[in-house]
Amino acid sequence: MSADRGPGNAALPQALIVLGAVVAVWPVRPSATGITGDVVIAHVSGMLAGYGAVVLVALMSRWPVIERAVGADELARWHARGGRLVMALIVTHACAAVVVWARLRGIDAGSALIEVVRMPGVAAAVVALVLLLAVAGTSIRRARRRIRYETWHGIHLVSYLAVAAGFVHQLAGPDLAGHRAVQVGWSLLYTAAFALVVHYRLLVPLRTAMRHRLRVADVVEEGAGTVSITVGGSRLHELRAQPGQYFRWRFLTPDTWLSAHPFSLSAPPAHDSFRLTVSARGDGTHALQSIEPGTRVVAEGPYGILTERRRTRRDVVLIAGGVGIAPMRALFETLAIPPGGDVLLLYRTADPEHALLGDELDRLAQRAGARLHYLTQPGGGELTAASLLGRVPDLVTRDVFICGPPAMTRTLMADLTRAGLPRAHLHAEGYHSGSH
Repeated sequence: MSADRGPGNAALPQALIVLGAVVAVWPVRPSATGITGDVVIAHVSGMLAGYGAVVLVALMSRWPVIERAVGADELARWHARGGRLVMALIVTHACAAVVVWARLRGIDAGSALIEVVRMPGVAAAVVALVLLLAVAGTSIRRARRRIRYETWHGIHLVSYLAVAAGFVHQLAGPDLAGHRAVQVGWSLLYTAAFALVVHYRLLVPLRTAMRHRLRVADVVEEGAGTVSITVGGSRLHELRAQPGQYFRWRFLTPDTWLSAHPFSLSAPPAHDSFRLTVSARGDGTHALQSIEPGTRVVAEGPYGILTERRRTRRDVVLIAGGVGIAPMRALFETLAIPPGGDVLLLYRTADPEHALLGDELDRLAQRAGARLHYLTQPGGGELTAASLLGRVPDLVTRDVFICGPPAMTRTLMADLTRAGLPRAHLHAEGYHSGSH
């Protein structure tokens, strides 16, 4: 979850809201006829649902312009909230349409529903609704915890079919039918969004795989249920990866090729290799514990905002929890330390003797200006603004980078902001248990 609020981060939602307002006004333009309350609700909710759906597709297309300006975690949060809003708009549109038709025909709601479903283009809408309800059902937190990441990911791919089916319904609907210029503009909007998806989620990764010839070069056990995987390739400097960033990795074996998992670089990128560290937290990550050298790899990225480019202060605090240590370890090695400067890494872990990447961190902490503290109270150490200020009295004058479980990251971000740390100096991303 990105805490950064750059100009691009603020401008994007503002532009989307303005365009959404234009879309909402279209059904109630002065030339529209037969406007009553239930008709307005039906038409406006339908148009906004179609607009929201295409925006969600574009936001999750992995277009670097958006990913780097906003941050993947922030986009995921927008996507989750937007998805709930779009589903509410779709249900509202469907119910209002039935109510309007029942009133106009003078029939009961059940009969109106049957007649509405038989209208041209509505069958596609029904298909879209059923598919989206299936996707929404698996996104409920309780259901999400009970299914494999790979299953959840596969079901979510169905949402593209649902959006496409909904688009067919929109073109045939009364708000677009007969308005050629509007239909063309709407079609171009959808075409652009799906083109971004195809380009950045399919073509770019395939081109990267062919050009850079990524393969697993080495696998090193880091501890129980955790391995570091070195991926070798050619001309990797062209990808311009930075310490603190991550890729979405797809390992081409019969058990793992279907899903791409986001893993951070756990060491500074080299000219011919990247290293990632993976803990077994699900079926997919468990399978990677025994990945064989020579396995072909497809990588999407780099993504992420936890880079030195975000640094604004001389002194820095890095805070890591769990597998969130991976990007912090890379940053800890590479952050420049000016004369008199201080880079402090606070690593929350239940057992410092067996801390993930602990030996490497201990060696890195020996350089001038670099310090490492393990937070090892029961449960991995208390992480609050008060406890951190006790360790680092000048905390609010530093840049703070955070990576850890989402709950830890959200809570600590809010606490540090209340304690007076400017948001411009707070840089954070959370990892998800199904990913690392």
